[in-house]
Amino acid sequence: MEREETQIFHEHLKRERLKRTVQRDLILDVFLETEGHVSSEDMYALVKAKDPTVGFTTVYRTLKLFKECGLARELEFHDGRMLYEHDYKHTHHDHLICTGCGALIEFYSEDIERIQDEITRKYKFKPLHHSHRIFGICANCQKAEKAASQKASGK
Repeated sequence: MEREETQIFHEHLKRERLKRTVQRDLILDVFLETEGHVSSEDMYALVKAKDPTVGFTTVYRTLKLFKECGLARELEFHDGRMLYEHDYKHTHHDHLICTGCGALIEFYSEDIERIQDEITRKYKFKPLHHSHRIFGICANCQKAEKAASQKASGK
């Protein structure tokens, strides 16, 4: 039996008049097996390990197709790279992104969601999706910075 995500992807390909290919199906399988946040470069390495004939452009374009049909969500990383994560049937969450080490911390806040709903109602605005990202320095990087500054000052 075909996975629901596979059906969604194949239906999207039909709507867009694109061919279903073995390579696209492989990229989908690898993406669905991969949890967390993955860049197109990371995905390419994972796919290439299974099939060296798959090109980077094919992986990149296929990730964009996943986003279009609701299987993936794009997240801009602190250095400008795009990361992809599962979106279909995954609960909504937001991100804290460390600009020091690149750590990604997922969080969910009912208060933030409620306030966003109030704001959209107030302005009679129909939200389609949103992304909440907070950039800063994680606890580990803060400790490292403090240790480095203490060492530099001779304490």
